[in-house]
Amino acid sequence: MSKKTNKFAASEFGKETEVQQETPFYFGQQNFKWMLIGLAFIVVGFLLMMGPDANTVDGKFDPNSWNDDIFSIRRIRIAPLFIVIGFVIEVYAILKRK
Repeated sequence: MSKKTNKFAASEFGKETEVQQETPFYFGQQNFKWMLIGLAFIVVGFLLMMGPDANTVDGKFDPNSWNDDIFSIRRIRIAPLFIVIGFVIEVYAILKRK
């Protein structure tokens, strides 16, 4: 936090005294903790969404085959849920007061 001095504060017998004022910073330690938790949820969600695409079999592209794994519960339900939860946590972290 930066500190500013104010020479026009209450003076005693005509003497100017310097009073230090702290400029408030909006985010505190709790805000940054919640931001990191939200970011972790978002990263985990995207990692859960990764995998081979629809025409990949054993790591190689094969246009004559179809991989049903792209419709797994992990990729279409759990991963997006983690990402949405992460964004909700991020909004909470930004709006939370000290």
